[in-house]
Amino acid sequence: LPYVPQVPPMALLGKVTATTFALERPRCVFDGHADASDAVWLAVAFANASAAFRNPQCRAEVPLYKELLAARSYMTLETAAAAYSCSAPSPAVLRVGGDTACGDQGTQHPCNGPLPSPGPYRVKFLLMGCGGPKAETRWSEPILLRTALSPSTIEAAPARPGSALVVIASILASLGAALAAAVLGALGAKVRGSLCHQGLGTGAVTRRSYRTHHIPPALPRPPAPGCGCSPPGLGPSAPQ
Repeated sequence: LPYVPQVPPMALLGKVTATTFALERPRCVFDGHADASDAVWLAVAFANASAAFRNPQCRAEVPLYKELLAARSYMTLETAAAAYSCSAPSPAVLRVGGDTACGDQGTQHPCNGPLPSPGPYRVKFLLMGCGGPKAETRWSEPILLRTALSPSTIEAAPARPGSALVVIASILASLGAALAAAVLGALGAKVRGSLCHQGLGTGAVTRRSYRTHHIPPALPRPPAPGCGCSPPGLGPSAPQ
């Protein structure tokens, strides 16, 4: 399809942050191509890996969020195709990376988790039915997330009056910390010598302080589900 996903041009609070960005909602794009049982996914890939992305043939092959750093791509925002039709009332934008609970879940479901680096990223919408992919949009232009200032922009030394006093105070604080460390080291050596003299060496302390425990073997993982068709928009990544 000729549609190209893009960040909305209008002023929008939090349009691009360090871990998320907003996308225009693709209304009317899939009309005439989608059935009631079809789902629309968003594919997210690092810009230099988008050309190598291969569309999954079913939901069981959808790349997961937790595999982004290794596979360089994942899919999210599974939504019923009817939600993007011209007649469906819907918000103007979609939030990519807005689910902060993705890192805490141990399930194998797709997730709309925060993006782990500034990118840049490319995205495309993919229409999937029970028989596999049916239509897709073009890849977006590279989307670069907002990053912090460079460390080189931080002032190396204070320029305000009284900077010499600040430097002297920091030197005195460092000397005080070194003196305290030396005193504590001397006291620790004296205590260890006393314990050894009484027959309580470090080996005895170790034997009395630590206990062994049994670690059960890891249970085998269940086999990955085969290709099948499930109702669209019901997964944990479906927008609320």
